[in-house]
Amino acid sequence: FDELTFDKVKSGALKPTDFVISSQTLEMQAQVAEDAGRTTLARNLRRAAELNPVPDDRLLAIYNALRPYRSTKAELYEIADELESKYGAKVSADFVREAADVYESRGRLRAD
Repeated sequence: FDELTFDKVKSGALKPTDFVISSQTLEMQAQVAEDAGRTTLARNLRRAAELNPVPDDRLLAIYNALRPYRSTKAELYEIADELESKYGAKVSADFVREAADVYESRGRLRAD
């Protein structure tokens, strides 16, 4: 960890890719959290692990699509299908589908 310094970040010697965490490490952390009775933290770490393979720019696009009035229900369901089929992110896909249904019930979807 001596190699990870703020000076190296400022100088450009370290890039964002130098600070990534693997899905396996997140799963190990989830197991530790679960063993300590921190089930909510464990679930969040597992969700992060399943999103790890999704490219950052795609995650940002999905985040923006999930904002109220940004997407139709069909678009959100397409995102959910992509998360599940392309990345194996079933839990996150279920959250996106749930958001689409809630947005529909609350009138928060984009009107075409």
